[in-house]
Amino acid sequence: MVLAQLGGSISRALQQMSNATIIDEKVLNDCLNEITRALLQSDVQFKLVRDMQTNIKKIVNLDDLAAGHNKRKIIQQAIFNELCKILDPGKPSFTLKKGKTSVVMFVGLQGSGKTTTCTKYAYYHQKKGWKPALVCADTFRAGAFDQLKQNATKAKIPFYGSYTESDPVRIAVEGVERFKKENCDLIIVDTSGRHKQEAALFEEMRQVSEATKPDLVIFVMDSSIGQAAFDQAQAFKQSVAVGAVIVTKMDGHAKGGGALSAVAATKSPVVFIGTGEHMDEFEVFDVKPFVSRLLGMGDLSGFMDKIQEVVPMDQQPELLQKLTEGNFTLRIMYEQFQNILKMGPIGQVFSMLPGFSAELMPKGREKESQAKLKRYMTMMDSMTNEELDSSNPKLMNESRIMRIARGSGRQVNDVKEMLEEYKRLAKIWSKMKGLKIPKKGEMSALSRNMNAQHMSKVLPPQMLKQIGGMGGLQSLMKQMGSTKDMMGMFGGGEDK
Repeated sequence: MVLAQLGGSISRALQQMSNATIIDEKVLNDCLNEITRALLQSDVQFKLVRDMQTNIKKIVNLDDLAAGHNKRKIIQQAIFNELCKILDPGKPSFTLKKGKTSVVMFVGLQGSGKTTTCTKYAYYHQKKGWKPALVCADTFRAGAFDQLKQNATKAKIPFYGSYTESDPVRIAVEGVERFKKENCDLIIVDTSGRHKQEAALFEEMRQVSEATKPDLVIFVMDSSIGQAAFDQAQAFKQSVAVGAVIVTKMDGHAKGGGALSAVAATKSPVVFIGTGEHMDEFEVFDVKPFVSRLLGMGDLSGFMDKIQEVVPMDQQPELLQKLTEGNFTLRIMYEQFQNILKMGPIGQVFSMLPGFSAELMPKGREKESQAKLKRYMTMMDSMTNEELDSSNPKLMNESRIMRIARGSGRQVNDVKEMLEEYKRLAKIWSKMKGLKIPKKGEMSALSRNMNAQHMSKVLPPQMLKQIGGMGGLQSLMKQMGSTKDMMGMFGGGEDK
């Protein structure tokens, strides 16, 4: 994943600093130099990196810090804040309102994934209850309308375009008018891109913008664009009022730091990032959780959102009830695996957990992990209800194991491996026994019961060590706010 390398390098620099016995000027400089090198290698603009280093040194004046201050924590917090500052222009983007028609215009260079991103953006809002529509005002690229038509049809989103009309302004105006009459509350206009910046492109963009009067202009940027990102983004900003940025192709192997520089150039917030080809590989971008994941600190609120997306509200109390009883059956494991697969790419989900950087789950391993979960589920499909609902490991004798292997077309050793995984997860699950469960509609009460002590039992030891032991866990829970977020962590503990 893009930025996995950057996140890994920054995490290692912080880890080395944490391992130092005394935090002095040399340790601080070594840590900052390592982070600076990592950012520059990732194509983040030199001036941004230099300013960041200067600011951290101003904030962390080791001589002025009184004895007893946790210097490591102060340095980490300063690095966290400065990285957030690079990505946060300090102003929110335009907020869409349901029921009120908003026109959103997409701009960017050709090949940045603009047309695909338009559909993803529409699909995301459609799932949230909006009524989106797509207008193809890209008359420059052959096949642009076909691509939009195909994507929109698949996502069941209305679209408008023309094979014969060559004037993008006319198409844009006609499309917007038509969908306003149809009471669509989100009209997305896809415009032309070019291989390079041309006066004609900017003129066309300006005309489409003037004619459709969009509420928001989104600049779509390919994460692999490198050092040119800053200048490219600035040129677009000067032509049209860019109000937000979407960074695409974050699942590739490009360095990606250049895309971060684009935020500084446009002074507009990143609103989404594209993490793959599929329609649902599209994440809302939130600065603090993103930087938190970059530093290997996880994003528990994002993880919680994922859990809430895949586990229906009415099933959550039931799931929590099972959790507190401590009886972990193969059926519960099956349901949890189903939930994980619904959440999206495993690497993306794991990077939301503290101590897991995206580096720990390389692209190949991610597919391997997903395949393993599906393999386990196939074996469980060959089990009887008695086997799935029992929490007695002695029930699974040799003859049952052989029958399951035959029924699922797997080896006996595969079934044994799956049962070992079950025992490992059951052990973790049993440590959650005794949590006081809130009544339906009182989910927030769980946060009061789920304290750091419980969490430390659930987290794998290496993860706990990486976030700084009990102290680190307590401050993380505090930082993530009252732990409505922590509810998601029971998934984090055992779904690994």
